[in-house]
Amino acid sequence: MLPRRKSQVSRRRVFYIPGYDPHPSRRYRELYRSEGCLQAEISGYEIEQKSEARDTGWRVRSKIDGARTVSKIDVLVWHDLVRGSMRAGIAGTYLALVRTAWTYLTTGTLRRLSWLAKGPVIAALYPVVTLLAQLVAALLGASLLAALGVWATYALGAVTLSLLGQPVEQGGWLWTLVGAAVFWALFLPLTLGALRWFKSQDDKTYAYYLMQDYAYSASKRGAYPDEIEARLHEFRHRIEAALREDIDEVLIVGHSSGAQMAVSIVADIVRLKRVHETGPALSLLTLGQVIPMVSFLPDAKRIRRDLRLLASAQEITWVDVSAPSDGCCFALTDPVSVSGVSPGNSQQWPLILSGAFSQTLSSERMARLKWKFFRLHFQYICAFDKPGDYDYFKITAGPETLGSRFRGRRTSPSRIDVVASRFTSTVT
Repeated sequence: MLPRRKSQVSRRRVFYIPGYDPHPSRRYRELYRSEGCLQAEISGYEIEQKSEARDTGWRVRSKIDGARTVSKIDVLVWHDLVRGSMRAGIAGTYLALVRTAWTYLTTGTLRRLSWLAKGPVIAALYPVVTLLAQLVAALLGASLLAALGVWATYALGAVTLSLLGQPVEQGGWLWTLVGAAVFWALFLPLTLGALRWFKSQDDKTYAYYLMQDYAYSASKRGAYPDEIEARLHEFRHRIEAALREDIDEVLIVGHSSGAQMAVSIVADIVRLKRVHETGPALSLLTLGQVIPMVSFLPDAKRIRRDLRLLASAQEITWVDVSAPSDGCCFALTDPVSVSGVSPGNSQQWPLILSGAFSQTLSSERMARLKWKFFRLHFQYICAFDKPGDYDYFKITAGPETLGSRFRGRRTSPSRIDVVASRFTSTVT
């Protein structure tokens, strides 16, 4: 049951938490502006955006369903931490590959994740396979060219000795040393050069980017790194300040790997009793979440504890939207139940809904996006040709709270809620 708090919104604060993304907040500001205008044109409502003095936020004025609403949207940035984690270089990335693969394989987490959905597991294996293929290609290519260099050296040496009237067999041990020196002198720089070239193409392959993403999440076997905990603390204080404002709704949106961060922040707010009956409604919207990638790990006790708390929290509305067409998320998966921390009959969150991309996007647009996996993963915060109940801009700038908009909706009948995690402890 959705909480019957405020239902109409004239003023709202929105806090958007992106996933593992090295780009600054202006990327999301411009995306909201362009896609919001497109959605307004398609849906026949008015939406106007104005940048704030701070680069991380903007203000939106809208007229939707005859009601005027003002929403202030802020991006809770952690791209600086992402950039820092991506400075590992080639050797660091391959070391991260070994450590991450070891963690997921030896704990049985990868096998259990594959029970839920093949798409995100394939997405997780993609950078591993791609990086190993690049390494093999670099080694084989460098070996072939280096061997060709050794052959050319021997041939040139033989010709030179013949011209000097010396027998070719003379100094066999010297030939061996020269051949070895030539091979390694060519092999090492050629291998490194090939790997550097592959890395320079990562804006097309995303192998290094994705590998660092998964490695960062698994770096402490599911526990948040210290710098993330510090950032969550900072984010929480900003949201708590908004909860004291004279507004109607505070909406936290977590996308992709930002979803687990949003869950932990809201859980801390509920745990500390910062939500008041007379204050704004507190809403949580998770989009394209990959929470099981973390919550299934052995030391992810913090996120599992937070999931369990929010599952039965009366103070909030939590709606989770995903789409089977999005191969980068755990579509229609209840992160509470599959992580083994459901409080039983008292669980009411999250409300699992399908983004239904195949129905809300035209067949032409769906065909264009079919193989653009990353663009499809961002569709949740973009315009839809044939919008249904889920409309990101109505949710973030419209006149209804999240709870009011989805009151009466039942969770998706295709919801996945079987316990799949081996590790279910919440004791830290």
